Amino acid sequence: MTTPLLEIRQLYKSYQKAQGIFGRKTIQALSDISFSLYPGQTLAIVGETGSGKSTLAKLLVGIEKPDSGEILLEGQAVTISDYKKYNHVIRYIFQDPARSLNPHQKVGQMLDDVLRYSTQLNEEQRQDKIHQTLQQLGLMEEHADYYPHMFSGGQLQRVALARALIMDPKLLILDEALTALDPSLRAQIVNLLLELQKSTGLSYLLITNHLRLVRHISDHMLVLHQGKALDYGQTNEVFSNPQHDYSRKLIKSAQS
Repeated sequence: MTTPLLEIRQLYKSYQKAQGIFGRKTIQALSDISFSLYPGQTLAIVGETGSGKSTLAKLLVGIEKPDSGEILLEGQAVTISDYKKYNHVIRYIFQDPARSLNPHQKVGQMLDDVLRYSTQLNEEQRQDKIHQTLQQLGLMEEHADYYPHMFSGGQLQRVALARALIMDPKLLILDEALTALDPSLRAQIVNLLLELQKSTGLSYLLITNHLRLVRHISDHMLVLHQGKALDYGQTNEVFSNPQHDYSRKLIKSAQS
């Protein structure tokens, strides 16, 4: 049987919040979260603001540490100290590409920094890799000499993808990365993502509230509410037969 690319086992995360002058209150952000994501598949994580989606993303990329539970990549348990070793496997795409890119750096410089930091490629090999990645995403070699403000919104999202894909990852975390795009641009990027998945076997973890997008591109979905997993399974099955009232309301609101 195929080993999951990403496996989450009984993940818990809480925060301490000040209450009154001397008191502290525990906020349970995630409770007993488990799921698996296999190579070449897309898992959508959906839920309203405060459901725990952003907390989960932070744990998966090593920004924060879980209270308990396991995160496994390719069958190996991962801790925060391991993430530098695994940064070529799992990459993160932010919601707003313009804010995540350095406005004072040309695109080629950004991509070269990633390769110099994380690979042993020489300068010529790095330049070849940069041009190859840009072309793969429908950009031109000369775009390496552009600054972020010189791109359109759709091109900026492609640049953000280039920065992630240049490391040849196996998993992309898309944290509301398509939400701000207008429908036509979103369709272009979605088609690009599907083409990349088909040609490279990439896996996606899609964090979004866009239920129509979820139904279109995800194989499985997980519904979060107040840090708890309510529905988890194949996307079509969850849409056709949600097990919890919250999931039913969420799906119904997207269909209205």
